Amino acid sequence: MNRQDFLSSIGLLAGGSLAGNLLTGEGTEKAAKKAKPILTVAHITDVHIREGDDAPARFKKVLRNIIDQHKPDFFLNTGDSIHDASYDSVVRQQVTDQWALWDECVKSISKYEMHSCLGNHDMWWKAPSKEDEMYGKNYAVKRLGTPNRYYTIKKENWHFFMLDGNNKGISLDEEQFNWLKGKLEAIPEGEFAVMTSHYPILGTTQVLEGGGHSDCKLLKDLFYKTNRVRLCLSGHNHLSDNTVYNGITYACNGAMSGFWWGKGDKNSAGPYFYQETPPGFAILKLYKDGTLENTYYPHGL
Repeated sequence: MNRQDFLSSIGLLAGGSLAGNLLTGEGTEKAAKKAKPILTVAHITDVHIREGDDAPARFKKVLRNIIDQHKPDFFLNTGDSIHDASYDSVVRQQVTDQWALWDECVKSISKYEMHSCLGNHDMWWKAPSKEDEMYGKNYAVKRLGTPNRYYTIKKENWHFFMLDGNNKGISLDEEQFNWLKGKLEAIPEGEFAVMTSHYPILGTTQVLEGGGHSDCKLLKDLFYKTNRVRLCLSGHNHLSDNTVYNGITYACNGAMSGFWWGKGDKNSAGPYFYQETPPGFAILKLYKDGTLENTYYPHGL
């Protein structure tokens, strides 16, 4: 079994029940193949769009390839859409220019819905004042075209939650956690949930890199009790990782930008790699019965 098949099989297992398919692996492939997926979703993360290294042209080409080759129903974007607005040295024009590049790139897929999370590099905290229209989260929400810093949408019998982990210690604030709890408790039987956060909730990458949710145990307990979540998507660490726990796949799906569109460093396993992970994106196949596939595709650009 090659690596891509292995990652796909992990995604399929996540849809099985803890007492049955997850532990034994029996019947998971049959379950996924008995019907076509009801949703095909493209997951992109950590685009870090900027000038230089031909990044805008490369990103636009990847977007076209995703549409031509995978025909997704819509896109999920888990943040760090622009290269950086968060460093102390960033000035207004840099923020404005980066968001203009983002607008130019995603215009090429304007016929497709894109639902986004806030990444830590998307907010300009060094605006002259908190009253400045470009300060902080509200401006990033506006530029991404999202209804709020956290929100949910429903497609078929799947609910998608876009979370904001950009709070103390990388966590959900109390207001947001209570909202999430109420929403999950209200999902009827036979419907399922996908969590998206810029930061990994559980998995391997935060052991290697840090940067995971500090409230991971609280979220893990909530997901277990409500028994609706089947997949948690993230980025931030630029590494590809699928971890399955309690029947939920926690997928950190690399980074569109790889090594921030650059060639890499001494730890890069190949050109543009961040450590062992090449730049890429993921394609999700979601089924009516709650099974799923999450496959990471290096884009090679």
